[in-house]
Amino acid sequence: MSTLLRTDELRVGYDGRVVCDGVTMDIVAGSLTAIIGPNACGKSTLLRAMARILPASAGSVLLDGRDIAAFRTKELARTLGLLPQTSAAPEGIRVADLVARGRHPHQRVFDRWSHTDEHAVRRALEVTGTTDLSGQLVDELSGGQRQRVWLAMVLAQDTPLLLLDEPTTFLDIAHQYGLLDLFRRLRDDDAKTIVVVLHDLNQAARYADSLIVMKEGRVVAAGAPSDVITAEMVAHVYGLPCRILSDPETGTPMVVPLASPGDRTGPDASREPRRAITRLDA
Repeated sequence: MSTLLRTDELRVGYDGRVVCDGVTMDIVAGSLTAIIGPNACGKSTLLRAMARILPASAGSVLLDGRDIAAFRTKELARTLGLLPQTSAAPEGIRVADLVARGRHPHQRVFDRWSHTDEHAVRRALEVTGTTDLSGQLVDELSGGQRQRVWLAMVLAQDTPLLLLDEPTTFLDIAHQYGLLDLFRRLRDDDAKTIVVVLHDLNQAARYADSLIVMKEGRVVAAGAPSDVITAEMVAHVYGLPCRILSDPETGTPMVVPLASPGDRTGPDASREPRRAITRLDA
């Protein structure tokens, strides 16, 4: 399979501080890749550099073999869609109008709203479960609803490459897995290439074709989940002692943190745990 997106010895940062340094990685066309790592390790910065939001101070980002700096703005926006961690909607805008803004890269001056535009917006609302919200003000939505609406806008953009920064944030567990199932369908049915930043290692291992593990601004491991998710890696990158089991549903690696003595239950636990309860009849 061919490489769609590549970073080569990429160095990027902001405010005079280097956040990612020497990052080389390949994203295969038609794959679902998860970037994982602890907080503040450079995952979001890397994603923003891949989307040309942050300029590289060294190295390069190649999109389909071309330096990303060579793309015109609208051309890039027709090729790559980015869902950042946080976004601010214009005050008083309704859901349908916000999602429709995803069609801007496909329109020229004086172009009319087309059937293709309408179909893209309608499908984006449907697959994200936000059709019923289309008439509501974005400001009035819950955090989880707002997250799905922003995703709908990115999907309406209809790009072959999606960069998604923690898209499951604010979502309950059912919506998290629903969204991950959607990403897999977009990969399989629409041939989308998806790069997603995730914090949940078990979700990443279950859904991703490949993982990229970051620590302190560098890639420390990359490959298939079965090769990357090891107890040694989790301890080294996250400082978390754990066992790696096989997910009973999928067979993918499943991280189970080791219990501290105070967390243990069962036959080896203390028969009578200490109680911090004040008796009312004392």
